Amino acid sequence: MTKRAGLEFIGEATDHDEEILTPQACAFLAELVKEFAPRRAALLEARKIFQSKIDAGALPDFRPETKSVRESDWRIAPLPADLLDRRVEITGPVDRKMIINALNADVKVFMADFEDALSPTWPNIIEGQANLRDAVRRTIAFTDPASGKSYALKDDPAVLIARVRGLHLDEKHVLDEGVPIPGALFDFALYLFHNHQALKALGTGPYFYVPKLEHYEEARWWNDVFVAGQKRLGIPVGTIKATMLIETLPAVFEMDEILFELKDHAAALNCGRWDYIFSYIKTLRAHKDRMLPDRHSVGMDKPFLDAYSRLLIRTCHRRGALAMGGMSAFLPAKTQEQDLINKEKVRADKQREADNGHDGSWIAHPALAGVVNEVYSKAFKPGKTNQLDVTRDNDGVISAADLLEAPEGPFTEEGLRTNIRVAVQYIEAWLGGLGAVAIYGLMEDAATAEISRASIWQWIKNGAVLSNGETMTPALFKKALAEELDVVKSEVGEPRWNAGRFGEAAAILERLCLQDEFEAFLTLSAYERLA
Repeated sequence: MTKRAGLEFIGEATDHDEEILTPQACAFLAELVKEFAPRRAALLEARKIFQSKIDAGALPDFRPETKSVRESDWRIAPLPADLLDRRVEITGPVDRKMIINALNADVKVFMADFEDALSPTWPNIIEGQANLRDAVRRTIAFTDPASGKSYALKDDPAVLIARVRGLHLDEKHVLDEGVPIPGALFDFALYLFHNHQALKALGTGPYFYVPKLEHYEEARWWNDVFVAGQKRLGIPVGTIKATMLIETLPAVFEMDEILFELKDHAAALNCGRWDYIFSYIKTLRAHKDRMLPDRHSVGMDKPFLDAYSRLLIRTCHRRGALAMGGMSAFLPAKTQEQDLINKEKVRADKQREADNGHDGSWIAHPALAGVVNEVYSKAFKPGKTNQLDVTRDNDGVISAADLLEAPEGPFTEEGLRTNIRVAVQYIEAWLGGLGAVAIYGLMEDAATAEISRASIWQWIKNGAVLSNGETMTPALFKKALAEELDVVKSEVGEPRWNAGRFGEAAAILERLCLQDEFEAFLTLSAYERLA
């Protein structure tokens, strides 16, 4: 353990680490930790208090004390020119090859992800910072040791936005008085410190995605962090621009308030649909009448998700912010026939978003850029780069009941078994250091495993009756888990199975699905198992 600026760093630092963990950078990080970590702890405690009320029978709703914020006229600060066109954004982890390919893709934005698409091993986190530093300076390059192929940035790459970790995640390799510091502050402080000057020289700025907000007080915390960071580095306040992911059920009731708290720094809100579905399950877990059916039957056409999309668009455009659509997780298929089917599914999904009035959307693979570009380019009026003029004022009131309406759909044994296979494979990959994983033709991240294990827990807890007439019980789950592990073993092969951590992943999934109390995030306890 070494001390830097009063913080304790666990483990031996490599030369790469030293380039990022300079005395000045560590001092900047330490100042933010000392000032903001205590408030973050209080915000996490407030989440628990809110959830206890929902578990006792209450339902989320719009907060009466902030009615004036929702009903008054105000707008966010003007957007910088390079954030006015975001019709296609690609997302992925911060490994070197991914960064180069994403920035070179036919997209407007690359969201470099320190959160759901990254397994937060120390090498992944610290090398990710070095990779983004090199990308900002346009010096990033990579040679694949297996193929010998070289990768380098093209001219005019996509705009870079960094997604920091959520408030709930610690960075266990850095301690303040023996306590792990917030991962969000680690990611934010080091990226801002090392890159703000180089970004300014490029004519862009330090842009961030902020995930998993639940309440406007958390947005206020982030705004205070942004202000403090900018003042300490001599950056004009308002230079930082942030896009907030509305991917929790509580947050959809506080979108105006979140934008208001961050109005000097806000750029957009994003429909983080997969985590939103997980949050619907998690928040309403004690409400038997609001169980979610099979994951693959819950599309954006479901009334509660369509209401979420439309309310986000109306809220954003009224305030001058962009309204980003959700992720398309499809990957190129092996056969031309299946590839065309996948692209048609993506096209239909993005057409729904564009017709609603979204300003752009996410993809997980460059091969889908053309499909999404075409959809949004046709949706925009001539000469426009977004749909800020779409107000959705004719929708009338979008009520709490609309946002909470339980979706219809099947509860099937095959859905249970698919959840098991996907969750086990994702957790196993995450334990091995991979946060974005191709599983059954989809690029999956932590939200996938969260939905899968949350659905199983909810079905068991509430005794869901499956379409075959069986009642969901712990015994049925255990039986299916054992059988599906055999299926996964046959799919991945004996060598991969023996070299992996599938048994450990299965044990984590079993514990999460069978424990009496719902664990807020699977990554919290699994994080302790990372090397």
